[in-house]
Amino acid sequence: MDRFEAMSLLVAVTKHGSLSAAGRATRVPLATLSRKISDLEALLGTRLLLRTTRKITLTDAGVAYVAAARRILEEVENAEREAAGEFTAPKGELVITAPTMFGRLHVLPVIADFLTAFPEINVRLVLADRNVDLLGDHVDMAVRIGKLPDSAMVATQVGTMRTVTCASPVLLAGTGAQGAPRSPDDLFGLPCVTVDTPMPSPPWRFRHPRSGAAIDVAIVPRLAVTTPEAAAQAAVLKVGVARLLHYQVIDAVARGELQIVLDTYEAEPVPVHLVHVLRGQMPLKMRRFLDFAAPRLRQAVSGIASKR
Repeated sequence: MDRFEAMSLLVAVTKHGSLSAAGRATRVPLATLSRKISDLEALLGTRLLLRTTRKITLTDAGVAYVAAARRILEEVENAEREAAGEFTAPKGELVITAPTMFGRLHVLPVIADFLTAFPEINVRLVLADRNVDLLGDHVDMAVRIGKLPDSAMVATQVGTMRTVTCASPVLLAGTGAQGAPRSPDDLFGLPCVTVDTPMPSPPWRFRHPRSGAAIDVAIVPRLAVTTPEAAAQAAVLKVGVARLLHYQVIDAVARGELQIVLDTYEAEPVPVHLVHVLRGQMPLKMRRFLDFAAPRLRQAVSGIASKR
C-alpha cells in the first residue's frame, strides 16, 4: 500500500468530516478511499476512525496519528518546494485568497502587475466570502478584513475599513418626517437588508458617539441576501437600509445612489491584513508577493478611507 497516500486521505477525512466529502474533495472514489484507510488501520494494528451513521470521529490513536501525519505532510511539502528551488528563486505557483468583491476590485489588479514583474510565478486566486483554511487548503496567503482570532497567523496590516450604514436617498425622502435615521433606534421604523450567512445573523453594532458604549440593534430584515454585492444593489433599488463595509458601497455613494447615515455612531473600523501561516522559512515567491502587494494594498485601502 501507498502509506503516504493513505495518510493524506486520512487527513482529508478529518478535515472534511466524512468519507464522502473527502472523496469529493480529493476525487477519490468512496470505496477506494475507505479501503485505503482500512488498509492503513490494518498495517498499524489499531482503529483510527470510529464510523457511525451520523459522523466519523477519531480514536485516541487516530488523534495522535493525524497530528503526526499533518507534520509529515507539511515537511514533505516544504522539501518539494526546496527541491523545486522555491527557497532560492521566486518561482512556482502562489495561491492567494481574498473576499470576493474586495479581491476582484483591489487584489486582482495587484496580482496582474505582480505577474508582469515575476514571469516565473503563477498565481491561483481563490475569491470567497469565508475564511479559507490556509493550511488545510494549501493556500499561501490571504487578505482578511476583520479581527484575526487565529494567533498562528503571521499578519501584515495594510489599513482599516469602516463599516457603514447606507440607504437610497429616495427611500429616506419617502419616509416622510422621519427622513434619515438620527440614532440606531430609528432603524426599527425602516426596512432593512441583511447579508445571510450560515451562522445566526449578529445584531448591527454601533458605538455611542459620546460614551463609546456599544449599541446592538437586532434587525428583522425586509430582505436577506447571500452576498454583500446583492445587499448593496438592493439598497440602491430602495428595498431598505444596508450595513456593509465601506468599499462595498463607495461607488454607489459617489454616484449619489446611496447615502451614508448614522456615521457618528459607527463602530471602530476593522483591520485589513495580509496573512500567512508560520511554517519555517518563507518561500521567495511568498516574500516577493508580500513585499510587492502590501504597499499597493495599503495605498488602495487608504484611498477608500479618504472618501466620506
